[in-house]
Amino acid sequence: MARRPRPKPVRLSDAAAERVKDIMAERGMGYLRVGVTNGGCAGMEYVMDYASEPAALDEVVEDNGVTILIDAKAVLFLLGSELDYETTLLHEKFVFRNPNQTDACGCGESVTIVPAAAE
Repeated sequence: MARRPRPKPVRLSDAAAERVKDIMAERGMGYLRVGVTNGGCAGMEYVMDYASEPAALDEVVEDNGVTILIDAKAVLFLLGSELDYETTLLHEKFVFRNPNQTDACGCGESVTIVPAAAE
């Protein structure tokens, strides 16, 4: 019996995918790794880093022409998220639109995230 395809834990907007492609080409890196870490006044922070190859337990996600790696410990915190790239008059930055995020600090650097519930 064929298994149904697994949903992608994280999707990339068109703008984010184009920016990631540009950054990877400029840096000559193979992958963008995303995750979360404990820190900040709200409890957690999103992290992004470059990687030359997947780690043993990384979740490999291909979306919108880009391959990203998700730290295995972060999958339940990021499940259902979209990574977007915003450009305004004052800044350009990646933004996580995360349905599991319940709060954020005033400075916008840290967030409160609850793990996604099992269905």
